[in-house]
Amino acid sequence: MIETIVKGFLIGLLVSAPMGPINMLVIQRTLNRGWTHGFVTGLGAMLSDLTYAVITLVGLSFVADFFDEYEQIIQIVGSIILFFFGLRVCKANPLRDWTPDKLPQETRYIRDFVSSFLLTFSNVAIVLIFMGFYARFSFNPLGDGINFFTAGLIAFIVAVFAWWFLLTSLVARLRKHFNRRGLVLLNRSVGTLLMLLGIGGIILSFFPGVA
Repeated sequence: MIETIVKGFLIGLLVSAPMGPINMLVIQRTLNRGWTHGFVTGLGAMLSDLTYAVITLVGLSFVADFFDEYEQIIQIVGSIILFFFGLRVCKANPLRDWTPDKLPQETRYIRDFVSSFLLTFSNVAIVLIFMGFYARFSFNPLGDGINFFTAGLIAFIVAVFAWWFLLTSLVARLRKHFNRRGLVLLNRSVGTLLMLLGIGGIILSFFPGVA
């Protein structure tokens, strides 16, 4: 159970951390409209990520026997996906999509939430990322029972919630001294970590006894 919780937490954190359009939107709204708008925007993204996380887990449960039979190959493919995802994150320039927020300074939290959810949900490629993480971490809590499934999802939610809370709180607190170049460094750090996880997964796939 503890292993499932740790894996669920790590997956939630690694899915949320890369500085893509959603992270930039959250930061932008936090700077321009305040902490609450930024945090609500993050919650919209969290709901979308949770939806895709559940869909992917349930989908994989129907082909559990296939995954067990070809576990090594699937872990290699998943690790390769993680590596190239990390490479993309590492090379991405989060400041490229930085644009001033033109929306009026009104308290429209529902619109913030829905717009973030729809924008995140439109990226169906996230399913491949989840498959990569699940394969890399051998994460299949649904196969272990409903209690493991629930614990894994709760850990995932806690990680994503904590990420958006800490990110928006930090940006709001340091808004007068906010250095956007730090985002580039953070992005490269996260991308490098994902690439290392991918490489490590490939190596461990050939030496399963080491893991």
